[in-house]
Amino acid sequence: MPYEPPTHTVERSIRATTGAKIVAGVDEVGRGAWAGPVTVCAAITGLRKPPAGLTDSKLISPKRRAELAPVLERWVTAYGLGDASPQEIDELGMTAALRLAAVRALEALPVRPDAVILDGKHDYLGSPWQVRTVIKGDQSCIAVAAASVIAKVRRDALMAELGARNSEYADFAFDANAGYPSPVHRAALEERGPTAHHRLSWSYLDALPRWQHLKKVRFSAEAAALESGGQLGFDF
Repeated sequence: MPYEPPTHTVERSIRATTGAKIVAGVDEVGRGAWAGPVTVCAAITGLRKPPAGLTDSKLISPKRRAELAPVLERWVTAYGLGDASPQEIDELGMTAALRLAAVRALEALPVRPDAVILDGKHDYLGSPWQVRTVIKGDQSCIAVAAASVIAKVRRDALMAELGARNSEYADFAFDANAGYPSPVHRAALEERGPTAHHRLSWSYLDALPRWQHLKKVRFSAEAAALESGGQLGFDF
């Protein structure tokens, strides 16, 4: 089924109603992974026509994403990337870790945006950022779609490099699953236990009796609920 291409409609609305001149699209990848960081990209595109085929990264094949990402990096006015590590996710919870990564991405931009289009329905950024949340913004908004592709390709490459650099991680197949749940990943966890790059507050450890003693528990009902709801997510 063909998808409607993203547009500048939301960005034009923000500009018209708030007077904002610089609008950044923000998207994340890695929220539902068992291992690796959560990565956020902030992209500023202006109102120019995007490269052909741009849409939500999850709707693009890995081969096409890899081809499109460097094109987008040259095409955007500016982009910034930010990560929150597995240790920061364990310590802070996912909502706070997302905000940390997003602020890092926004602060990596050469200019401060007047407004931000944030993919999803939940504003995890908050004050002092002027935020417009858009459900499925990575499909409907050009700047968010660009951010989604850049973030996805960068994080996938980071996870593949992690597996290639350390032979001890070969069994986890990070190059194939990018740290997300998969049968191979689960089997490696059962046999070898979590690495230094795994999130130790995630509930996958509940199903691994041999390694349950490593689980870190946060005393936050909100954080626990978010982790429980998000850890099975797949955003390949």
